[in-house]
Amino acid sequence: MNGPKAIRKVILTGQSLSLEEFVAVARFGASVELAPQAREAMERSRALAEKIADEKRAAYGITTGFGDFASVAVPEELSNKLSTNLILSHCTGTGEPYREEQVRGMMLLRANALCVGISGVRPVLVEMLIEMLNKGVTPVIPQKGSLGASGDLAPLSHMGLVLLGRGEAVYQGRKLPGGEAMALAGIPALDTLVCKEGLGITNGTCAMTSVGALNLYDTFQAAQLADLISSLTLTALTGQLSAFQERMHTARGHIGQIQVAKNLRLLTDGCEILERCQGARIQDAYALRCIPQVHGAVRDALAFIKSKVDIELNAVTDNPLLFCEDEAVISGGNFHGEPMALPFDFLGIACSEMASISERRIERMVNGALSNGLTRFLTTDGGINSGFMIVQYSAASMASENKVLAHPACVDSIPSSANQEDFVSMGTTAARKAGTILENTLSVLAFELLTACQAIDIRRRFGIYGVGLSPVGEAVFAHVREKVAFMEEDREMWPDIQAVEAMVRSGELLELAREIVPDFQ
Repeated sequence: MNGPKAIRKVILTGQSLSLEEFVAVARFGASVELAPQAREAMERSRALAEKIADEKRAAYGITTGFGDFASVAVPEELSNKLSTNLILSHCTGTGEPYREEQVRGMMLLRANALCVGISGVRPVLVEMLIEMLNKGVTPVIPQKGSLGASGDLAPLSHMGLVLLGRGEAVYQGRKLPGGEAMALAGIPALDTLVCKEGLGITNGTCAMTSVGALNLYDTFQAAQLADLISSLTLTALTGQLSAFQERMHTARGHIGQIQVAKNLRLLTDGCEILERCQGARIQDAYALRCIPQVHGAVRDALAFIKSKVDIELNAVTDNPLLFCEDEAVISGGNFHGEPMALPFDFLGIACSEMASISERRIERMVNGALSNGLTRFLTTDGGINSGFMIVQYSAASMASENKVLAHPACVDSIPSSANQEDFVSMGTTAARKAGTILENTLSVLAFELLTACQAIDIRRRFGIYGVGLSPVGEAVFAHVREKVAFMEEDREMWPDIQAVEAMVRSGELLELAREIVPDFQ
């Protein structure tokens, strides 16, 4: 999960896109090429779509209207207008726009799905999307408005507008009319779409999958951070290491649990404070003793979610699909977001659990009755100083907000299109709110890191168990102290919080840890 920055080029075949390649293009600007065999497959598929139209066969979205208008025949001379009107009428999104990396992900996924060659669209659509990615033309797409059922109709319609020289796009840091952005980038816009292409652009789970896949990648990083930061908290609270013995965890057998326990052994190896405090208690509270069980369950959840995302990155999700081998046109429901809605709700739930147990570790460090000898609220002069009292309040606020957001979106449904589309996934909502949960969780982990460093300084001052940390613990502690000094007396805390949050979000702490402990995963 550490390779996207190093990937410079991704070749689209419709069948081989990995999560790392997806992130490389969406976030880090890797270039995109179309595989020759993919172009050939699209040409064959397009020829079949034109044959069906010429023969006036009843085929959804090719010779008929959409949704509840599927029974309405559309004359051949109006089929182009039908596809173009679909984009114009469906661009009904609202709210703040998606981030550029999220939109780039949508464009990449739509191109990858279409180049499989069973969607009946012209290769020029995919070639335009690839050129937009490579030249940095990014449609402005509002976040709200998708039911996640007949595809992400509203978001992807906003994307389609820019292909037609309409809508809005960001180019070289400026938001411009779509046609102007395309012209400046030297990409000719289309005058019209042709039959089936409106559906080819809008039918699909690309919005939810793009947002969710990026959140998934970042949650993998958050899970590693949770192990790293909790190892410092273990030191601050003189945790008992017997709970992390390998045989304890292999006895249960869960892969994530075994990995987290191994991480904690690696991260705490050589820590003088922990070596000298062993035997101080028979066992610790759950927030310490059960880190492998909780963090490990999150790891296993992420592995499951990734297995589903890996499939969807290469899925054909529009409707109908055209199969050249027997010229079949099959109407179905591959656009339905349920296969992603459930995993992305699970993603939010798993991420929320990381914040919840992190907040409990913060509470143990600031609570004089639970901290195994640390000062109340980690102050050196309590009473006149409040110390880290309100750090825990803020962490508790975000952990509690996560619990509200973790309510599954997919358990709700609301019928649309005159009850033809009567059960929807709300998968895009699930993906979006998982991102909010992730942001809260990263903040809580930053609060825990800040608190653990204060607690370690106080523990060292007492000197009962010595002052030495593990090599990786010392490196991370020193890295924090370069930006944030020990809080001897109350001061404005927001600059300290911002500094540590930036460290947590940048990835620099994980890079530092891996340099010292290469086996840390």
